[in-house]
Amino acid sequence: MELAAAQGERVRGTTAPNPPVGCVILNAGGIVVGAGGTAPAGGPHAEVQALRQAGAAARGGTAVVTLEPCNHHGRTPPCTAALVEAGIAAVHYAVADPNPAAAGGAAHLAGHGVTAVHAPHQVVTRGALRAWLHRQRTGRPHVTYKLAATLDGRTAAADGTSRWVTGEQARAQVHAERAHLDAIVVGTGTVLADDPWLTARRPDGSLAAHQPLRVVVGTRELPRDAKVLDDSAETLLVRTHDPREVLAALDGLDDVLLEGGATLAGAFVAAGLVDRVVAYIAPTLLGSGVAALGDAGVRTMTDALQMVTEDVQLLGNDVRVSAVPRVSAGPMGGRGEAD
Repeated sequence: MELAAAQGERVRGTTAPNPPVGCVILNAGGIVVGAGGTAPAGGPHAEVQALRQAGAAARGGTAVVTLEPCNHHGRTPPCTAALVEAGIAAVHYAVADPNPAAAGGAAHLAGHGVTAVHAPHQVVTRGALRAWLHRQRTGRPHVTYKLAATLDGRTAAADGTSRWVTGEQARAQVHAERAHLDAIVVGTGTVLADDPWLTARRPDGSLAAHQPLRVVVGTRELPRDAKVLDDSAETLLVRTHDPREVLAALDGLDDVLLEGGATLAGAFVAAGLVDRVVAYIAPTLLGSGVAALGDAGVRTMTDALQMVTEDVQLLGNDVRVSAVPRVSAGPMGGRGEAD
């Protein structure tokens, strides 16, 4: 299943409106003979990609797929039919399809003599399918709040300088993540203060193949020569300060990265619209300067927003922490630890 999840991660950000599914095919002897991820909309799904690679070796084998195979005819034929036709003997899937139009694949497979096994795996629900599953459940994009801060929670020094808080490895990971996202959201204050480009770039500085939508929130006018207004990627200006209106403007998108600044991030947290926090922490002390998070609606310790740490990673001299809100924890209540 981890191999299948890696296939889904490989295509994340390119499959909308379809989910980024991954699949591997094992032959009757348990050897991997095919692997694939869902192609861009209109192209073959992960199961078909993997079956094509496997060829005749798939007969009598097992398909391991991150999402229950679809059982409807949309732009492409149902994956259940392709699996049955290929002679697959068993299908193991991590997530039952929550989309009523596509669900029912496991039952269809079982009805055609294929053993269908629901095999939940955290690497899938926390991986490429996380944002798509969130939209299926809530009807809105999944929002990850990303911040880079010092040990004492500062994102910039007292004079406003902020380059660079974290090291090269942390920055490289951020760019690699951007290349899989649907959108990056910042406020006009960040654009006016830092003039960010908000693109996904390779280690050599060139633009990645996929660029997320750049979203600038606020009512202040931007300079005509702002980097975020160039033609490297599409940019959307959302003239509001209401986080809910921002997400409404991103209808059809699944995976959104909130990069700040502190005021906008605080507004999203206060509105209960942050689904994950990814913090890059540098072993540096400033003592004064810009705080990472602005007013988030917390007035007392009992209202503090309790998070559950799901992953900690060392990146050079920096630490990356990924955390999700606890169930019913303050303004961000209603989220699950295992989301």
